[in-house]
Amino acid sequence: MRSRRRRPENSGQKIARRARSVTAAVILSRLLGLVREQVLAAFLGAGREMDAFVVGYRIPNLLRDLFAEGALGMAFTRVFSATREREGEDAAFEAAREALTVFGILVLMVVLLGEILAPHLVGLIAPDFKNLPEKFSLSVLLTRIMWPFLFFISLSAILAGMLNTFGVFFWPAASSALFNLSAIVGGLVLYFFFPSLGLPPVAGFATGVLLGGALQMGFNGFFLARKGFSFRLRPAFSSPAVKETLRLVGPSVLGLSAVQINVFLNTYFATSCGEGAVSWLAYAFRLMYVPLGLFGVGLSLALLPTASREVARGDQRALRESFSSSLLVGLSLSLPSAAGLVILSEPIVRLIFEHGRFLPSDTLHTAQALSFFALGLPFYGATKVMVPVYYALGNTLIPALSSVLAVGVNLLVILLTLPLLNFKAIALGTAVSLAAQSIFLLIFLRAQIPGLIPRKFLLGLFKILTKTLLMGGLAFILRERWPIWILIPLCGAFFLLLARLMGPEEALYFWRLGMRSRESSQRSS
Repeated sequence: MRSRRRRPENSGQKIARRARSVTAAVILSRLLGLVREQVLAAFLGAGREMDAFVVGYRIPNLLRDLFAEGALGMAFTRVFSATREREGEDAAFEAAREALTVFGILVLMVVLLGEILAPHLVGLIAPDFKNLPEKFSLSVLLTRIMWPFLFFISLSAILAGMLNTFGVFFWPAASSALFNLSAIVGGLVLYFFFPSLGLPPVAGFATGVLLGGALQMGFNGFFLARKGFSFRLRPAFSSPAVKETLRLVGPSVLGLSAVQINVFLNTYFATSCGEGAVSWLAYAFRLMYVPLGLFGVGLSLALLPTASREVARGDQRALRESFSSSLLVGLSLSLPSAAGLVILSEPIVRLIFEHGRFLPSDTLHTAQALSFFALGLPFYGATKVMVPVYYALGNTLIPALSSVLAVGVNLLVILLTLPLLNFKAIALGTAVSLAAQSIFLLIFLRAQIPGLIPRKFLLGLFKILTKTLLMGGLAFILRERWPIWILIPLCGAFFLLLARLMGPEEALYFWRLGMRSRESSQRSS
């Protein structure tokens, strides 16, 4: 019997398949991340200790987007991929040794400086804490404990980018699940042990974060070693790989990341909105981050190596196809997720967080913040698709300028609405700034790549919006009648049924593709 030949995948299907392999791991990570937040909510609630923990964790995270998942990670992935394409694997590995050594030294210097300046950093990001000496000193202690996390997560991002270039997406994404698991288990053990050492229990959760970062770096290093990579110190500050990475990162220093700078502004203003406001916003942002991590991160990681190769080959037609298909896949996931978070915010927060010291009033306030945050989810997801294309083109200036624009928009919205909306103005400012950044990036990308948005894309977007409205209507009608744990999968199944009936086909790429062998996935990369 003659076997049927499988139709070759187009670039959008390949990217969706790779993104799905990332998502399989990220699902586990995000679920463990929610468990970690549940543990924090149960043991710390939304008061002094949690506010201090959020500030302490947020300070190293302000630079995380530059040194890790953002500029540095993406810039070096492009350099490593291009070097491997042009000069071979040995040259790419040597470039990686140089980059890991140089950037490791630079980040260690930042960590040392941060340890010294921790009180000033806390005073900068949370000035109102100075009026509460115990809260301020606790925030400084937690900042000093978690600050070295920046070193581990930065090198881990470089290692993960190298693995992505080899077509390995699952294990780097799974490493964040290991981080969350370590933070939960280690944090709980140390939460009960630290008081015997005269340390506050919350310091145990902070130390758990540090342990998780170290394990995540080691996990990625293990899988890279299986690809033949061995690390040796190469302090070559003027090597071509380091200089090219710095050239790509340089403009990003101007803007850092819209989200992280906005998080700084959010924290700054939230500390003046009363006890618990910092915690409510942190819990709400964590919930919004779940669908973003599930879909946006996967697409971003899968698209960058593909786009880099297409740019290196000068194949603009393939680049346009990869981009438009990836954007439709992303919007078919982020738009219904945003609608669900807005309509079902309160029952979702109640189900996940309302335990232990987390009170019904905390549920109400967190749900209000979540409803505003979720409005920016589709724009954030679209940005995650556009930025890799800019990096593949070697253009990091426009993403940096978009970050500056987003920060300005966020600040303006907060200042205008804070007297009326209180802490909810901070969530609204984030959503509007994400929309402004996404539109800005799209305008300049269309100018750089002619024919970027075909008519087929616009028709697909219209169909996705229509299905989202219908699904949202169903969720609104049933939200007071059905349990949330039944309603969410029901709405998801309804959306997929509409996608099957109406299209576009990209709305099903993420779910419909048959699983391929890992070897086939790596050959296709």
